[in-house]
Amino acid sequence: MPKKKTIGKMSYEEAFKELRSVVEKMEGGELPLKDSLALFERGQALSARCSELLEEAQLRLRQLTENESGELVETDLDLGDL
Repeated sequence: MPKKKTIGKMSYEEAFKELRSVVEKMEGGELPLKDSLALFERGQALSARCSELLEEAQLRLRQLTENESGELVETDLDLGDL
């Protein structure tokens, strides 16, 4: 069995892909309880990694807006209710 990559070093795409795989395996309902619990714990960690990376990306999103004197300034990008 190939060695699993450390979750903390995964990209968003890697973590999300593995999380989908974990969910599919668990939904199959064929695993023993011990394996299901291990997968659940890994899934929780993968979900947390995805959330962490999304929050970091959101913090990096910036936009240029015009202030009261007409100068362009960098501000946080407002994504509204996305």
